[in-house]
Amino acid sequence: MRLGELKNHERELYFFRLRIGVAGFAVLAAFALLFIRFFQLQVVQHDTYASKAEDNRISIVPIAPNRGLILDRNGVVLARNYSAYTLEIFPAKVRDLDRTIQELGEVVEVQAKDRSRFRKLFAEIRNAESLPIRTRLTDEEVARFAANRYRFPGVEIKARLFRQYPHGDLAAHVIGYIGRINQKDQEKLAELEVEANYRGTDYIGKSGLEASYQQELHGTTGFEQVEIDAAGRGIRTLTRTPAQSGNNLTLTLDIKLQEVAESAFGERRGALVAIEPSTGGVLAFVSKPGFDPNLFVDGIDPQSWAELNNSPDRPLTNRAIAGIYPPGSTFKPYRAMAALELGKRTPKSAINDPGYFEFGGRRFRDSKAGGNGYVDLYKSIVVSSDTFYYQLANDMGIDAISGFMGKFGFGSKSGIDLEGEATGVLPSQEWKQKRFRRPEQQKWYAGETISIGIGQGYNAYTPIQLAVAMATLAANGDMYRPRLVSTIDNLRTGERR
Repeated sequence: MRLGELKNHERELYFFRLRIGVAGFAVLAAFALLFIRFFQLQVVQHDTYASKAEDNRISIVPIAPNRGLILDRNGVVLARNYSAYTLEIFPAKVRDLDRTIQELGEVVEVQAKDRSRFRKLFAEIRNAESLPIRTRLTDEEVARFAANRYRFPGVEIKARLFRQYPHGDLAAHVIGYIGRINQKDQEKLAELEVEANYRGTDYIGKSGLEASYQQELHGTTGFEQVEIDAAGRGIRTLTRTPAQSGNNLTLTLDIKLQEVAESAFGERRGALVAIEPSTGGVLAFVSKPGFDPNLFVDGIDPQSWAELNNSPDRPLTNRAIAGIYPPGSTFKPYRAMAALELGKRTPKSAINDPGYFEFGGRRFRDSKAGGNGYVDLYKSIVVSSDTFYYQLANDMGIDAISGFMGKFGFGSKSGIDLEGEATGVLPSQEWKQKRFRRPEQQKWYAGETISIGIGQGYNAYTPIQLAVAMATLAANGDMYRPRLVSTIDNLRTGERR
């Protein structure tokens, strides 16, 4: 063997052993790092990851409470609940939404209005966990979908509570309706710091008593601790905190009287409020035309919404609290009281009514051609003499009229327990200065006072304000805030308030 070959062999052996050493050190270093990481995970951070593992094993499922009932003064149910199955799509878990909906239609009936409603909800509630494509499934449809469930990842059947209004459009503006919680509702719940109590709740009061008494009706959400498998399916319930049902509302309203009042309107538009003078309880509350609140329970379809929203009759407007109208001759009894109270007239004060009143070169005509002849205070109300009140208005002046009429609630919100009440307009010099911008518009002219005297001109009030004023008159000056809810009942504790 040559000397060069021997040296090369020793050199190769040296580098081989060096590589073995480096590799061994790398292996030992890797095992050391793994051991350190293992120690960190298993010992140092054991509690943290054990808690996360437990969270992955256990799911906290909210239990939506039963919504409280709404009953009339005689115990007739006006709003109640029933349970039914819904077919719901979880948009985040579905790859092809259109194809999924198309294939679902082969298993259960999915009509065009169902698709339209789903699209409307999907556009309005982007962050919704699930949205219904079909509601109130039959037992046969539930079984049919269950057999084909493997074909539809991201689609589930859920048991839901639904609101029902057994009397349809009767007293719809009083009861109101519920609808799906949207972004605006979520922001309001956050402001009230009650959003935690709405986990698992999809619906909220949107109008009427359903909205103004939302917190009373909703109840308290319950929770279940459910053990789940790797696929997220529930295995068993570990603990359960039951939900507490919402409180029941008993109204002052008499639904039979309500039905009589609404029937009297026929197809005409208008409003009516009947108040018990001694308590302020509302016995009947009508706004015509109305609407069927059951349309909103599942999420109203676009066609029905367009019909309601675009109707020239404005059925969604609550005319009794939001419509403002000239009071006309209903204003006159209060004007007569003002005249007596302020010393502008006595019961025996009389005029000759020729059928008009002249002021500033203008003739303000009476509703009766030729007039009513001799008219005293009593007769002015009986025959509704415009001429008498034209002259009285001129003698009193606008601010005296405004000051007295305001005591009866004209031009102020009544405080009824419904949302959306309008203020109305009780005209005065101060009101006109605030209402108009240009100086020539802000000035009050004496001629404007004349028409104010018979409930015309700038006068504009809500039917509820007129009802409160009339009830105050009937109660000899005792004024009560009008209310629709008589008692709030907690069925769990038996408390009534």
